[in-house]
Amino acid sequence: MRKRYFFFDIDGTLIPETGGSEIPPKVRDALDEVQRKGHFCAIATGRGHCEAENIRKSLGFANMVCDGGNGIVLDHKLVSLKPLPYELCRQLVAECEACGYSWGIFPEDKCYCVTPDKGFPGFSYMDLYIKEGMRLDDYQQVMKLFILCPPGQEDRMPTLRKLAWCRYFDHPYILVEPADKARGIRHIMDYLRAPYEDAVVFGDGKNDFSMFTDDWFCIAMGNALPELKEKADYVTLPASQEGIVHALRYFGWLA
Repeated sequence: MRKRYFFFDIDGTLIPETGGSEIPPKVRDALDEVQRKGHFCAIATGRGHCEAENIRKSLGFANMVCDGGNGIVLDHKLVSLKPLPYELCRQLVAECEACGYSWGIFPEDKCYCVTPDKGFPGFSYMDLYIKEGMRLDDYQQVMKLFILCPPGQEDRMPTLRKLAWCRYFDHPYILVEPADKARGIRHIMDYLRAPYEDAVVFGDGKNDFSMFTDDWFCIAMGNALPELKEKADYVTLPASQEGIVHALRYFGWLA
């Protein structure tokens, strides 16, 4: 049997695009089975390590690419977690303030955002702390940066061109976060001394473009962005229709 190395995005891939926070039982059962068959499974997510760790553990995966490629978990241990370039974050925050845009940061590997603005919107998946008068210089690092910027006005902040960022769904803020999942996947494959061509990646969204490369086999979910589907080697069913299970069976990786 040719061993495969599967890397799964979380949101819109493992977790259905229709909402919620649960991985369907049939998907969990399929992942258990492919691992019993000797294949390798890992997460490849833009979520921070603190956000994704419980999901990794619940799936029984020993390895993970998180923080958009800036975080690496090997054999259940966090071995690398790089923050954003600090000087670029400082420049960007200065531009935010000049434009009158509110901002907040993940200052560490914990699930909370801190902001100086009382009007900053809250999050359903993390705590929000208001610290009036705070400055970026009060913190030594930035893991992620949130900016309350109206759509179409991103060009007012030229430093954005030097950083990876996106706006998810209809959120009022943009999120500046690492977006090089391929780098994290290569790190794990190199650690395992496994050939890149044996890797298989599953994804659906903007931050999955970086891992859809010619180095390995790329599977887009049926709910994926049209542009991502164009880059894919195969398009499976939507996550809400257990597209992962369908693809694993289609290629004979799952009975």
